[in-house]
Amino acid sequence: MTSKISLSSISSFILLLAGFLLFWEWLRPLEEVTDTGSSYLFVIYTAICFLVSFFLKNALAKFLIKSISLLLILDYLFLEETLLSLQWFQVIMSELRYNLEIAWDNDWFLMTAFFRSLLFLLLLWLMSYLLHYWFTVANKFFLFVVLTIVYLAVLDTFTVYEAPLAMVRTFVISFVVLGLSRYVKLMDNSETNDKKGNLLTWMTPIIAIVLLAALLGIYSPKPTPQWPDPVPFIQSTAGHVGFGDGPVQKVGYGEDDSRLGGSFVQDDTKVFEAIVHDNVYWRIESKDVYTGKGWERSAELDYVPLENGEVRFRTFSVQDTETKPYEAMVRPESTNELPKVVYPYGVNRIQSSQRESFFMDMKSGMIEVESSEQSPNTSYSVQYDAPSFSLDELRGNSNNDPDHIKQSYLQLPEDLPERVSDLAAEVVDGEETRYDKAKAIESYFALNGYTYQIEDVSIPEDGEDYVDQFLFETQVGYCDNFSTSMVVMLRSLDIPARWVKGFTGGAEVTDQPALPEGYSLYEVTNNNAHSWVEVYFPDTGWVPFEPTSGFTNPTDFYQEVTSDIDTEDPAEEEEVPEEDISEETPETEDAETDEEQEDSMLGGSANKDNGNGWLYFWISLVVITLILTTIAYLKRNQIKDWYALRKWDKLTQKLDLEPAYIYLLDLLENRGFKRRKGQTLRQYAKEIDQQLGTTEMYDLTLAYEQYIYRNQETSEDKSKLRNLFQQVIDQIIA
Repeated sequence: MTSKISLSSISSFILLLAGFLLFWEWLRPLEEVTDTGSSYLFVIYTAICFLVSFFLKNALAKFLIKSISLLLILDYLFLEETLLSLQWFQVIMSELRYNLEIAWDNDWFLMTAFFRSLLFLLLLWLMSYLLHYWFTVANKFFLFVVLTIVYLAVLDTFTVYEAPLAMVRTFVISFVVLGLSRYVKLMDNSETNDKKGNLLTWMTPIIAIVLLAALLGIYSPKPTPQWPDPVPFIQSTAGHVGFGDGPVQKVGYGEDDSRLGGSFVQDDTKVFEAIVHDNVYWRIESKDVYTGKGWERSAELDYVPLENGEVRFRTFSVQDTETKPYEAMVRPESTNELPKVVYPYGVNRIQSSQRESFFMDMKSGMIEVESSEQSPNTSYSVQYDAPSFSLDELRGNSNNDPDHIKQSYLQLPEDLPERVSDLAAEVVDGEETRYDKAKAIESYFALNGYTYQIEDVSIPEDGEDYVDQFLFETQVGYCDNFSTSMVVMLRSLDIPARWVKGFTGGAEVTDQPALPEGYSLYEVTNNNAHSWVEVYFPDTGWVPFEPTSGFTNPTDFYQEVTSDIDTEDPAEEEEVPEEDISEETPETEDAETDEEQEDSMLGGSANKDNGNGWLYFWISLVVITLILTTIAYLKRNQIKDWYALRKWDKLTQKLDLEPAYIYLLDLLENRGFKRRKGQTLRQYAKEIDQQLGTTEMYDLTLAYEQYIYRNQETSEDKSKLRNLFQQVIDQIIA
């Protein structure tokens, strides 16, 4: 009798534990897709409710424990008065009275955080009771499993929450417990005495099969998506990711800029790869109407076809500007969500290998390919003339702006605060030329403590101007804040300027293919989405400027000199033949085709075998796999060290600071040196140095921050950096 009760209790507890773990998956995304904080407290309260429901039978005791836990959490989060004091009760009654009146008037958005948290805790209380009943009494588990999977799939598709690991956890927990649930039902109708032995016999193959299926699902090759992704449409329509107009957006390109501001979360999803000469900015479009909250277009998009791919859109005068001809190859990611064509300054021709047609809006400069909606990952080549602007010519430009330029690019809202124009006049005081005024405003932000960050960025409220808030109140923001502020300040000085969007050059790929001299392969991710400024010079055209702190303008400027110093004439440099780039791709494709043909030939010969040959083949394969798996498990530490050193040797051949430092962080985390949430890189580096007994990690972190936030080569010598990296690697793997 005791054994029966014990086995039943254990099975019920496992079922309830699984229910709690699945419900936990519902709570994990709260902090990412909503403004909910301290979500761990809600998880703890849920666990208390589950445990109380299982272990206690007395209804009054369960009610008291859950109620006391609820009040303690609310007290910890919101109440500063002494617990159970008269003032404590008065505050609670005041909160309840106020929020109940709000609810009665249907003004739900005015509810306080205290009352919203109270309602949520009550919801968790109710859910714990329902799940306890479903799992341990009614033995109904499947419906909640399905709802959990649907819930995670929706969040992963339409919000910033990444749910692959959550899906795996749900799959493993669900199928293991579904097997246990089936076992409990069978045992209830069985009269056998050896139920413990039956449980072990029943669950062992179930657990093995579920784990094997999970591993196969994770590591098996997967086809590319067959249906168009709905997320780009939602992002372009709503401009946000998450629920409603939440405070957190996902970094990346979006078309709706009518309301700027708010925090971003990083997204290192690759958008495209580019083979290009030097690191360039990739332009997409410009906008001309500043509303006080963001940017809009003064005219609807009017796309015209580019005949033979020839681009007549010019940002600068080719005749009056020194240029160098180059060609770039852009390869969008197969799961690309960017329906626009990116191009460097000076573009004159765009062509695709599939002979696609390109269309361009001549006002904004936005280009789309004919099949962008059905197949947005069409590769294309870009011929362009990289400009090099003479500082003497820019300073000598006249101020005779054409009427159509002044009409479009001097616009400002009538209610722009006067102190914005006053600040602009103060910043350029003493500067005579348009170029010097633009440079003064461009450098103003970095010289006056304006901080670049993507978290905790304010959104202007009704009646508040976006630029005014940034310049005089927050002084904290990202590229949109800096670039918009510079455009508005320039326009207040009657200098035509416009707001430009696109991508920075991205990161140079570690393993470079064979390319012509001077060319490199770059990887551009959503994190590289960026905005900057173009200033109009009547004799030159539109010239790019970079006001965002921590970023460097890749555009080339030069000062004319009158000396006999032998300088290298850019015009005499050997031009890179356009065919050099295009010839690389066919060779690679031919190699891939040969490999595919080899594979198909091997597969064809294998298919000729039949009978016992197949049986012996699969038996041998299984035996060899088991042996290799056992050896790999026993030698796992040595394999990890070998792999780490091998990968590090590749990185040291061409020391790129950013990938090397990121690899070092991954290696530290894999070796148990985990970085705590909210911990800065410098704090983490000091902690690592203390544990390893070194000082190199902090020095590397300083060099890395200089490289990233100033967007330039570090002042440290490469050989010195290599030694610093090697010393830290040796300490980790030792």
